[in-house]
Amino acid sequence: MRILVLQHLDVEHPGSFREIWDEKGHERVAVELDAGEAIPELDAFDMLAVMGGPMDVWEEDDHPWLKAEKAAIRRWVRELGRPYLGICLGHQLLAEALGGRVARMAAPEVGLSRVALTAAGRADPLFAGFGPELDVFQWHGCEVAELPEGAVSLARSDASAVQAMRWGRCAYGFQFHPEIVEETIADWKRIPEYWASLVKTIGPDGAEKLAGAVTPRLLAFRETAQRLDDNLSAALVEAA
Repeated sequence: MRILVLQHLDVEHPGSFREIWDEKGHERVAVELDAGEAIPELDAFDMLAVMGGPMDVWEEDDHPWLKAEKAAIRRWVRELGRPYLGICLGHQLLAEALGGRVARMAAPEVGLSRVALTAAGRADPLFAGFGPELDVFQWHGCEVAELPEGAVSLARSDASAVQAMRWGRCAYGFQFHPEIVEETIADWKRIPEYWASLVKTIGPDGAEKLAGAVTPRLLAFRETAQRLDDNLSAALVEAA
């Protein structure tokens, strides 16, 4: 496949999915929207991946390219009907672009967490082979407060009711970060907005110790990303 990756920050990239996609022979084309790069013609791609970022979905005055990005997402999923993978901000943008509502949370959800699959999630082919709960990594201060019409919640946590969602046949969003790799924590701690939310949630001492807590989980997170991608590939073949 040719995969178009929309990024909003150079350190918010597909992480472990890059290696997974490379091993499968997929071609990745990354567009850095915050650096002024334009979204290319969508018809030339087979899958759209939209990553996280420090901005919020409603900050169009500060980030005018958000308007074009939302329009591209709407066209991608509604008109083209091709596979979509949204992570964190990309998850929220999917909901917002399709008529849902994203809102700020009472407190950020940052660090190691556990999400529970909903009944729809347990039945969804994307989560085939998973147990009823997943250990995940979180770093967000907003959430999908209202699903767009036609969407279903696939997973939830105590802090957020929509940790994963599907719209249509193959448009998926994850509020959590299955793509996390070894350098993720160090890279994101250098972003002022991220560091502030980290300290607010788990305190300065917890923030400094986060990388050490995450490191033993990296292999499991890589396996989760691999299974999610394998399941999506299998589902697309089955539906073809």
